[in-house]
Amino acid sequence: MIGITEAQLLAWINPLLWPLLRMLALLAAMPVFSQRSVPMRVRIGLALFVAVSAQPSLPPIPALPLDAPLLLLGLVGQQMLVGLAMGFAVRIVFVSMEFAGELIGLQMGLNFAGFFDPASGGQGTATARFFGSMVAFLFVAINGHLMLIQALVQSFHVFPVGDAPLRFVMQAQPQVWGGEIFRTGLWIALPLLSMLLFVNAVLGVISRVAPQLNVFSIGFPLTVSIGLIGLVATLPLMEQPFTQALHRMLSAFS
Repeated sequence: MIGITEAQLLAWINPLLWPLLRMLALLAAMPVFSQRSVPMRVRIGLALFVAVSAQPSLPPIPALPLDAPLLLLGLVGQQMLVGLAMGFAVRIVFVSMEFAGELIGLQMGLNFAGFFDPASGGQGTATARFFGSMVAFLFVAINGHLMLIQALVQSFHVFPVGDAPLRFVMQAQPQVWGGEIFRTGLWIALPLLSMLLFVNAVLGVISRVAPQLNVFSIGFPLTVSIGLIGLVATLPLMEQPFTQALHRMLSAFS
């Protein structure tokens, strides 16, 4: 008869349970996978697959008892906090790209055409939605999902299971990550904003030199055309700021 002790059972469950919870929290908060179109079974299966595959790279996880309610609640809260914060960091990078699209669309005059965004539940614009779609494809093209898995594994070295649950908040300080939206968004939108500002300045000079010309009739098609040309020209350059912003946000977990 084969007997299994409680210590052996805890030694088998602990290395799989805590990475699974942290990965589930990450999938619940990160873009693309947190949408309703992704079934819950797919998220659970993917989280379980990553938790099993990452076992050789994880540090030794102690066999912590699971019959202490306060200790168990603190450990679960720690994994959920780190996973949700990691997904929130990735979402900040995505939102910064969409913020750049909002700024560009505002200068182009395309923000008048707003529509309902089912992903966020709010009002969206054409340029912001375009930037959001492009950055989703770019995230997969640069192996961003592999970077997330690597950061998840490294987070167990920096914030091990059983440590103080609030240590992550004190060390990473996620409350200051919101400034990354404006910094990265302005960085990406600055070339097109400068170009459109120059076009508006030229149109202002033309309106003063030739008042008989209707600037409004030629200004809107001109700004939209130059904005679209600038979008096509600067779109290949989006990879570098996006990659740097993603590395900068994930560095808090490694």
